[in-house]
Amino acid sequence: MVVGASAACAADYGESMRIVLATGNPHKVDEMREIFASAGLAAMGVEVLGLKDLPNPHRFHEPDEHGTTFEQNAAIKAVSYAEQTGEWCLADDSGLEVDALGGRPGVISSHYCTDGVDMGMTREQRDEANNVRVLRELEGIPTEQRSARFVCVMSLTKTGAPMQTSRGTFEGRIGTRPRVPAGANGFGYDPLFLVAPAFARTSAEMSAGEKNAASHRANAARIMAAKIAALVKVRS
Repeated sequence: MVVGASAACAADYGESMRIVLATGNPHKVDEMREIFASAGLAAMGVEVLGLKDLPNPHRFHEPDEHGTTFEQNAAIKAVSYAEQTGEWCLADDSGLEVDALGGRPGVISSHYCTDGVDMGMTREQRDEANNVRVLRELEGIPTEQRSARFVCVMSLTKTGAPMQTSRGTFEGRIGTRPRVPAGANGFGYDPLFLVAPAFARTSAEMSAGEKNAASHRANAARIMAAKIAALVKVRS
């Protein structure tokens, strides 16, 4: 349910609700449009845009994600882009949590190999180095203790409106060599991540459709879609 929503908050977007995703990636925009449409939001007048769909998108600046949790970083981005655009903005933060590593890599998942510092490496270089570090740090850890999950947190807000938050997970465990890395249909830690409950395939060995249906991002998006629907219904 929506926490702290009011009729006044919902009424200010009239017959429709525009949501700007804090991304310039058209694939993410298309994915969210599809998920929201399947949840009935398009029929309720919810329009999903990306930053590139707005006039002069180069004017927007990316905020410094200095949070220590996915929730904090998602909220930082949502608030910043809401202020910059004047629109409802939806932002997300995601990463990998490995229980045997105390939840690391966590919020520095994309730059784990350099302890969260951007060293100018390509995405492919970072992915490979990140995977090497995770496997090295898990050496000697028994299979049953290598549980892990991908996490995605989404935050939606508009300046002056309550923050809406959702969290989705994708459960599994980190495999061991030589079983992993394996699979070409993914990036990041996908080639290491054996998907629960069968642990028979890495997420990089799943089809795009299979992964998108079960992923942490899809789960967070479905929860957020329900919260947006509740926001829209506050008008009636």
